[in-house]
Amino acid sequence: MDEAGSAPPGDGVRLVADDVAMITRANVNCYLVDAAEGPVLVDAGLPGSRRLLAEALTMFGHRPRDLVAVLLTHAHFDHVGLCRELQHDHGVPVYVHDADAPLLRHPYRYAHQSARLRYPLRYPAAVPGLGRMVAAGALGVRGVAEHRGILDREAATRAFAPVFSPGHTLGHCALQYRASRGGSPVDVLFSGDALVTYDPYTGKQGPRLVARAATADADLGFRSLDQLARTQAELVLPGHGAPFEQGAPRAVQEALRAGID
Repeated sequence: MDEAGSAPPGDGVRLVADDVAMITRANVNCYLVDAAEGPVLVDAGLPGSRRLLAEALTMFGHRPRDLVAVLLTHAHFDHVGLCRELQHDHGVPVYVHDADAPLLRHPYRYAHQSARLRYPLRYPAAVPGLGRMVAAGALGVRGVAEHRGILDREAATRAFAPVFSPGHTLGHCALQYRASRGGSPVDVLFSGDALVTYDPYTGKQGPRLVARAATADADLGFRSLDQLARTQAELVLPGHGAPFEQGAPRAVQEALRAGID
Protein backbone atom coordinates (compact mmCIF):
# COMPACT_ATOMS: atom_id res chain seq x y z
CA MET A 1 0.00 0.00 0.00
CA ASP A 2 0.97 3.64 -0.39
CA GLU A 3 2.70 5.34 2.48
CA ALA A 4 1.91 8.77 3.81
CA GLY A 5 3.45 11.53 1.74
CA SER A 6 3.80 9.34 -1.35
CA ALA A 7 2.41 10.41 -4.69
CA PRO A 8 -1.37 10.05 -5.04
CA PRO A 9 -2.39 6.73 -6.60
CA GLY A 10 -2.94 6.55 -10.33
CA ASP A 11 -6.20 5.58 -11.97
CA GLY A 12 -7.34 2.07 -11.18
CA VAL A 13 -8.81 -0.32 -8.63
CA ARG A 14 -6.79 -1.74 -5.75
CA LEU A 15 -7.69 -3.71 -2.64
CA VAL A 16 -6.90 -1.80 0.55
CA ALA A 17 -8.54 -4.44 2.77
CA ASP A 18 -10.00 -7.88 2.13
CA ASP A 19 -13.46 -6.37 1.69
CA VAL A 20 -12.63 -2.81 0.54
CA ALA A 21 -11.59 -1.76 -2.96
CA MET A 22 -10.22 1.72 -3.60
CA ILE A 23 -11.36 3.22 -6.91
CA THR A 24 -9.26 6.14 -8.17
CA ARG A 25 -9.93 8.30 -11.21
CA ALA A 26 -8.26 11.69 -11.74
CA ASN A 27 -7.01 11.96 -8.14
CA VAL A 28 -10.52 11.34 -6.79
CA ASN A 29 -11.14 8.26 -4.63
CA CYS A 30 -14.28 6.33 -3.90
CA TYR A 31 -14.53 2.95 -2.20
CA LEU A 32 -16.49 -0.23 -2.79
CA VAL A 33 -17.15 -2.17 0.41
CA ASP A 34 -18.28 -5.80 0.20
CA ALA A 35 -20.39 -5.52 3.36
CA ALA A 36 -22.47 -8.31 4.87
CA GLU A 37 -25.68 -6.53 3.81
CA GLY A 38 -24.44 -6.25 0.22
CA PRO A 39 -21.97 -4.07 -1.69
CA VAL A 40 -21.87 -0.42 -0.61
CA LEU A 41 -20.23 2.44 -2.48
CA VAL A 42 -18.65 5.10 -0.27
CA ASP A 43 -18.72 8.29 -2.33
CA ALA A 44 -19.38 8.14 -6.05
CA GLY A 45 -16.41 9.80 -7.70
CA LEU A 46 -16.58 11.42 -11.11
CA PRO A 47 -18.65 10.22 -14.10
CA GLY A 48 -15.46 8.80 -15.61
CA SER A 49 -15.25 6.30 -12.74
CA ARG A 50 -18.02 4.15 -14.25
CA ARG A 51 -15.77 1.48 -15.80
CA LEU A 52 -13.62 1.23 -12.68
CA LEU A 53 -16.68 0.74 -10.49
CA ALA A 54 -17.79 -2.13 -12.73
CA GLU A 55 -14.31 -3.63 -12.39
CA ALA A 56 -14.41 -3.35 -8.60
CA LEU A 57 -17.85 -4.94 -8.43
CA THR A 58 -16.64 -7.83 -10.57
CA MET A 59 -13.73 -8.39 -8.16
CA PHE A 60 -16.29 -9.19 -5.47
CA GLY A 61 -18.66 -11.09 -7.76
CA HIS A 62 -21.26 -8.32 -8.06
CA ARG A 63 -22.98 -6.15 -10.66
CA PRO A 64 -24.16 -2.52 -10.38
CA ARG A 65 -27.72 -3.69 -9.69
CA ASP A 66 -26.43 -5.49 -6.57
CA LEU A 67 -25.41 -2.24 -4.84
CA VAL A 68 -27.49 -1.67 -1.72
CA ALA A 69 -26.43 1.92 -1.04
CA VAL A 70 -24.26 4.87 -1.95
CA LEU A 71 -23.00 6.56 1.21
CA LEU A 72 -21.72 10.08 0.65
CA THR A 73 -19.26 11.73 2.98
CA HIS A 74 -20.40 14.99 1.38
CA ALA A 75 -22.02 16.22 -1.81
CA HIS A 76 -19.38 18.10 -3.79
CA PHE A 77 -19.51 17.39 -7.53
CA ASP A 78 -16.44 15.14 -7.49
CA HIS A 79 -18.05 12.80 -4.97
CA VAL A 80 -21.52 12.43 -6.50
CA GLY A 81 -20.60 11.81 -10.15
CA LEU A 82 -22.23 8.36 -10.44
CA CYS A 83 -25.13 8.93 -8.03
CA ARG A 84 -27.78 9.95 -10.54
CA GLU A 85 -27.01 7.05 -12.87
CA LEU A 86 -26.96 4.46 -10.08
CA GLN A 87 -30.19 5.77 -8.61
CA HIS A 88 -32.03 6.06 -11.94
CA ASP A 89 -30.78 2.89 -13.64
CA HIS A 90 -30.47 0.52 -10.70
CA GLY A 91 -32.60 2.01 -7.91
CA VAL A 92 -29.63 2.43 -5.57
CA PRO A 93 -30.52 4.70 -2.63
CA VAL A 94 -28.19 7.63 -1.95
CA TYR A 95 -27.42 8.57 1.65
CA VAL A 96 -26.04 11.94 2.73
CA HIS A 97 -26.30 14.20 5.77
CA ASP A 98 -29.41 16.37 5.52
CA ALA A 99 -27.28 19.54 5.74
CA ASP A 100 -25.71 18.57 2.40
CA ALA A 101 -29.02 17.78 0.68
CA PRO A 102 -29.16 21.17 -1.13
CA LEU A 103 -25.62 20.55 -2.35
CA LEU A 104 -26.58 17.09 -3.57
CA ARG A 105 -29.24 18.70 -5.74
CA HIS A 106 -26.81 21.37 -6.99
CA PRO A 107 -23.28 19.98 -6.53
CA TYR A 108 -21.50 23.05 -7.90
CA ARG A 109 -23.18 25.52 -5.54
CA TYR A 110 -20.83 25.03 -2.63
CA ALA A 111 -19.55 27.50 -0.08
CA HIS A 112 -15.83 28.26 -0.10
CA GLN A 113 -13.63 30.76 1.67
CA SER A 114 -11.20 31.75 -1.10
CA ALA A 115 -11.54 32.49 -4.80
CA ARG A 116 -11.00 29.30 -6.78
CA LEU A 117 -9.52 30.89 -9.89
CA ARG A 118 -6.41 32.16 -8.13
CA TYR A 119 -5.23 28.69 -7.10
CA PRO A 120 -3.98 27.52 -10.53
CA LEU A 121 -1.87 30.68 -10.67
CA ARG A 122 -0.42 30.21 -7.19
CA TYR A 123 -0.03 26.42 -7.44
CA PRO A 124 0.75 25.53 -11.08
CA ALA A 125 1.81 22.00 -10.06
CA ALA A 126 -1.87 21.23 -9.41
CA VAL A 127 -3.02 22.23 -12.90
CA PRO A 128 -2.43 18.86 -14.63
CA GLY A 129 -4.46 17.10 -11.94
CA LEU A 130 -7.32 19.55 -12.33
CA GLY A 131 -7.19 18.94 -16.07
CA ARG A 132 -7.55 15.21 -15.50
CA MET A 133 -10.61 15.86 -13.36
CA VAL A 134 -12.19 17.83 -16.21
CA ALA A 135 -11.41 15.00 -18.64
CA ALA A 136 -13.11 12.57 -16.24
CA GLY A 137 -16.36 14.54 -16.33
CA ALA A 138 -15.91 17.07 -13.53
CA LEU A 139 -17.86 19.76 -15.41
CA GLY A 140 -20.85 17.56 -16.26
CA VAL A 141 -22.07 16.18 -12.93
CA ARG A 142 -25.84 16.21 -12.46
CA GLY A 143 -27.45 16.57 -9.06
CA VAL A 144 -29.76 14.16 -7.25
CA ALA A 145 -33.11 15.21 -5.81
CA GLU A 146 -33.89 12.19 -3.62
CA HIS A 147 -31.77 11.09 -0.69
CA ARG A 148 -31.91 9.31 2.64
CA GLY A 149 -30.33 10.63 5.81
CA ILE A 150 -26.93 9.10 6.47
CA LEU A 151 -27.58 9.25 10.21
CA ASP A 152 -30.58 6.91 9.81
CA ARG A 153 -29.71 3.42 11.03
CA GLU A 154 -31.08 1.39 8.15
CA ALA A 155 -29.90 -2.10 7.29
CA ALA A 156 -27.74 -0.91 4.40
CA THR A 157 -25.86 1.57 6.58
CA ARG A 158 -25.74 -0.22 9.92
CA ALA A 159 -22.15 -1.42 9.53
CA PHE A 160 -20.96 2.17 9.02
CA ALA A 161 -20.68 4.60 11.93
CA PRO A 162 -21.11 8.23 10.78
CA VAL A 163 -18.57 10.67 12.19
CA PHE A 164 -20.06 14.12 11.84
CA SER A 165 -17.15 16.28 10.71
CA PRO A 166 -18.38 19.58 9.21
CA GLY A 167 -16.10 22.22 7.81
CA HIS A 168 -15.28 21.12 4.29
CA THR A 169 -19.05 21.19 3.85
CA LEU A 170 -21.59 21.87 6.56
CA GLY A 171 -22.94 18.31 6.41
CA HIS A 172 -19.70 16.39 6.02
CA CYS A 173 -19.71 12.93 7.64
CA ALA A 174 -16.72 10.63 7.71
CA LEU A 175 -17.55 6.93 8.09
CA GLN A 176 -15.97 4.32 10.36
CA TYR A 177 -16.11 0.67 9.33
CA ARG A 178 -14.72 -2.58 10.74
CA ALA A 179 -13.02 -4.16 7.74
CA SER A 180 -10.94 -7.32 7.39
CA ARG A 181 -7.28 -7.38 6.44
CA GLY A 182 -5.41 -10.62 6.10
CA GLY A 183 -8.32 -12.26 7.89
CA SER A 184 -8.00 -9.94 10.92
CA PRO A 185 -10.28 -7.01 11.79
CA VAL A 186 -9.06 -3.49 11.09
CA ASP A 187 -10.83 -0.22 11.86
CA VAL A 188 -11.09 1.91 8.73
CA LEU A 189 -11.98 5.59 8.55
CA PHE A 190 -13.36 6.87 5.26
CA SER A 191 -12.36 10.46 5.88
CA GLY A 192 -13.87 11.96 2.74
CA ASP A 193 -12.49 15.49 2.36
CA ALA A 194 -12.44 16.27 6.07
CA LEU A 195 -8.86 15.02 5.90
CA VAL A 196 -7.02 14.20 2.68
CA THR A 197 -3.48 13.19 1.80
CA TYR A 198 -3.47 15.11 -1.49
CA ASP A 199 -4.97 18.55 -2.07
CA PRO A 200 -6.24 18.87 -5.67
CA TYR A 201 -6.06 22.66 -5.48
CA THR A 202 -2.41 22.92 -4.45
CA GLY A 203 -0.88 19.56 -5.32
CA LYS A 204 0.48 19.27 -1.78
CA GLN A 205 0.78 15.81 -0.24
CA GLY A 206 0.43 14.43 3.26
CA PRO A 207 -2.51 14.70 5.71
CA ARG A 208 -4.19 18.08 5.51
CA LEU A 209 -7.44 19.96 4.96
CA VAL A 210 -8.46 20.76 1.40
CA ALA A 211 -7.66 24.36 0.43
CA ARG A 212 -10.09 27.16 1.24
CA ALA A 213 -11.07 27.16 -2.46
CA ALA A 214 -13.34 24.22 -1.64
CA THR A 215 -13.77 24.50 2.14
CA ALA A 216 -16.83 26.17 3.64
CA ASP A 217 -15.42 26.82 7.13
CA ALA A 218 -11.78 26.03 7.85
CA ASP A 219 -12.02 26.78 11.59
CA LEU A 220 -14.88 24.32 11.90
CA GLY A 221 -12.92 21.82 9.81
CA PHE A 222 -9.95 21.99 12.17
CA ARG A 223 -12.24 21.47 15.17
CA SER A 224 -13.79 18.45 13.47
CA LEU A 225 -10.41 16.76 13.22
CA ASP A 226 -10.75 15.86 16.88
CA GLN A 227 -13.75 13.69 16.01
CA LEU A 228 -11.65 11.84 13.44
CA ALA A 229 -8.83 11.26 15.93
CA ARG A 230 -11.25 9.87 18.50
CA THR A 231 -12.17 7.01 16.19
CA GLN A 232 -8.67 5.56 16.74
CA ALA A 233 -9.04 4.04 13.28
CA GLU A 234 -5.94 2.22 12.10
CA LEU A 235 -6.35 2.95 8.39
CA VAL A 236 -7.48 6.30 6.94
CA LEU A 237 -8.94 6.24 3.43
CA PRO A 238 -9.30 9.79 2.09
CA GLY A 239 -11.26 11.30 -0.75
CA HIS A 240 -8.03 12.43 -2.39
CA GLY A 241 -4.59 10.91 -2.07
CA ALA A 242 -2.99 7.72 -0.83
CA PRO A 243 -4.25 5.69 2.15
CA PHE A 244 -2.69 6.68 5.47
CA GLU A 245 -1.43 3.62 7.31
CA GLN A 246 -0.35 5.18 10.60
CA GLY A 247 -3.78 5.71 12.12
CA ALA A 248 -6.28 8.52 12.49
CA PRO A 249 -4.65 10.21 15.52
CA ARG A 250 -1.32 10.55 13.67
CA ALA A 251 -3.07 11.76 10.51
CA VAL A 252 -4.83 14.46 12.52
CA GLN A 253 -1.57 15.58 14.14
CA GLU A 254 0.03 15.98 10.74
CA ALA A 255 -3.02 17.80 9.32
CA LEU A 256 -2.94 20.28 12.19
CA ARG A 257 0.75 20.98 11.51
CA ALA A 258 0.13 21.37 7.78
CA GLY A 259 -2.50 24.09 8.17
CA ILE A 260 -4.59 25.14 5.19
CA ASP A 261 -3.90 27.08 1.99
